[in-house]
Amino acid sequence: MEIGGGSRWPARKPRAAILVFKAAAARAVQRFAGDARGDVAILFGLMALVLFAMIGLAVDYGRFVNARSQTIAATDAAVLAGARALQTNGGNQDAALKVAQAYYAQATKNRLSLTNDTINFAISDNATAMVTTGNATITTPFMGLAGTSSLPILRKDGSDYSKAVLAVGGNAELNLEISMMLDITGSMSGQKLTDMKSAASDLINIVVWADQSKYTSKVAIVPFAYDVRLPAAAFVKATGNSDTSDPCVVERTGSEKYTDAAPSSGQYVMVHNKATTSRKNRRTTTTYSPTCNLDSSAEALPLTSVKQTLLDKISGLSATGSTAGHIGTAWAWYMLSPNWASLWSSSSKPAEYGTDNLRKIAVLMTDGEYNTQYTTNGVSDGSNSLTYCPNAANGVCASAQAVSQCDGMKAKGIEIYTVGFQLGDSQLAINTLSSCATDAAHFYNSTTGDALKAAFRDIALKISTLYLSQ
Repeated sequence: MEIGGGSRWPARKPRAAILVFKAAAARAVQRFAGDARGDVAILFGLMALVLFAMIGLAVDYGRFVNARSQTIAATDAAVLAGARALQTNGGNQDAALKVAQAYYAQATKNRLSLTNDTINFAISDNATAMVTTGNATITTPFMGLAGTSSLPILRKDGSDYSKAVLAVGGNAELNLEISMMLDITGSMSGQKLTDMKSAASDLINIVVWADQSKYTSKVAIVPFAYDVRLPAAAFVKATGNSDTSDPCVVERTGSEKYTDAAPSSGQYVMVHNKATTSRKNRRTTTTYSPTCNLDSSAEALPLTSVKQTLLDKISGLSATGSTAGHIGTAWAWYMLSPNWASLWSSSSKPAEYGTDNLRKIAVLMTDGEYNTQYTTNGVSDGSNSLTYCPNAANGVCASAQAVSQCDGMKAKGIEIYTVGFQLGDSQLAINTLSSCATDAAHFYNSTTGDALKAAFRDIALKISTLYLSQ
């Protein structure tokens, strides 16, 4: 052993310690690096945040979908109820809106609470539809973390807004044939005629729809006063008379007088005649020749779906003459009767009774008592009575004849609406129209121009079929 600087052990000892320390440190690092137990905790923490966010979004979305479905169901029910009320209450719009609001309030009673709800209802489409207005919102607290604190219940593009339509035609999958008898007698002159034109035109605008490719709506116009004027070709077939210089007609006599049996020998309608008396060699001779009370503008118009033609016919009417309402009633029937189809061109021929998806409807409008009937010669019987007419060809007065014709129409399945206009205290006129109508709900006794228009509009709405368009 060397003493002092000759010994090397003290010099090697620190180096060995360092090597040992390094080896131990390396093993410790390897053990730490290989320990994955902390990763699970970190991963779980990150996944939990995402999971909680997704649950929150699901809760918000679920609340939104629930509130939305309840709201749309409620608005659907409300507009249907409101439109139905509009259809049956005589067109009272305020009352119909209240019905819709009441239905909506009841249907949303148990709905989730919303931050605001301005949903309401309105009448649209010329008072033939009810629509949803306004909107509602629901809070979305979890979505709020991403900047969306609330959502509108209904889409702003309007696709969720419920609309109930009173459909007359294609949307209702129904064909219509409507015959309108319009009083243009002298008592209808002035404002009354103006009011009638407005009311009848309003009905045309509602019941004649644009697309006639699949389902059709056809209307016939029968103006009447002292007689009914026909197109020349129809006059020849209806009367068997080839003189078309004055093509006006009155009653039909015989066993088929109150039926719609086709015109033929012994079953023709009478020509409206004038009597000319001459005296020669102390002998008085009476001759009869055709005459017309109505001018060409009042020629009866058979069934057509051309709206402008119908509106022009109504617009061109003028008032003259007395009230032979039973003649107008008969022709309102003949326009709808397949038995009289030979009088008209193919586009105006009425369909057979009982045709599927077809309604035949007569609208009979007058402003007073039926006061004119005819003898077997086709001239006025000159009666001063409204209930006793022994000189009339059919033995009874015009009102009684009209009621018999209406009974025949109803027996064939024709629906009849009757509209009185300023009838006053004439119980005979009221009774005639009441008896002719299908039932009490089909009779209107209008006292003003506005009431007359409301009556025609109500008829149009009752003809309609209710459906949800969106």
